[in-house]
Amino acid sequence: MLSAAVFLALVALGSAELPAYRELSSCPEYSGLQLYPHPLSCNQFYKCANGTLTLETCENGLLFDGKGGAVHNFCNYYWAVDCEGREADVTPIGKGICEYAFGIFSAGACETYFVKCVYGEPIDEPCTPGLAYDERIHGCNWPDLLEYCDSEKIVGFQCPSYVDSKDPAAKFLPHPRYPSGDCGRYIVCVNSLPRLVGCGDYTVFSAETLTCEDPKYVPKCGNYFK
Repeated sequence: MLSAAVFLALVALGSAELPAYRELSSCPEYSGLQLYPHPLSCNQFYKCANGTLTLETCENGLLFDGKGGAVHNFCNYYWAVDCEGREADVTPIGKGICEYAFGIFSAGACETYFVKCVYGEPIDEPCTPGLAYDERIHGCNWPDLLEYCDSEKIVGFQCPSYVDSKDPAAKFLPHPRYPSGDCGRYIVCVNSLPRLVGCGDYTVFSAETLTCEDPKYVPKCGNYFK
């Protein structure tokens, strides 16, 4: 979200379904920083900085809606922007993996990282351990939810075909859980496929209780956060 000092000033002139915005020749306010959508182009917006008006253009692959989540210069990835009827030019200009100057791309099927392009330069970004990149959501996801993805290979664990009632993991059926070898993570079997789950909240996984607990109660992981 934009900070309190940076906010979107919307001037609705049309219907509630398709708001219209006016062209600006001067800043309506003379202190602080305000952002105004261009009335016709989703690629542009007005920026007023202490009364100084400039017409800004989003970089290739980005558009403006002013709703937060900005990637660069208050603009966001084109697929995350609602242009509300304004025209948007999303013509690719790059070659290779960086189809756009700014974007997020997959290096291949079931990869445990993705490529973030900044000014056309590719930067490899790893997924959280246990996840793989999902083009449908432009982010990392459970590998068992991806077609042609081997979650057992990514997680490094094969879920048992049968869980004995005396097995401590049976307490968590239909999603039994197991230690992962990492104090901060554990494995949950969903439909017989493994998912690597993080404890979070400065807790660690206890192989005895199969739950996340304060490190002081799990001697083996007592120094995990130190």
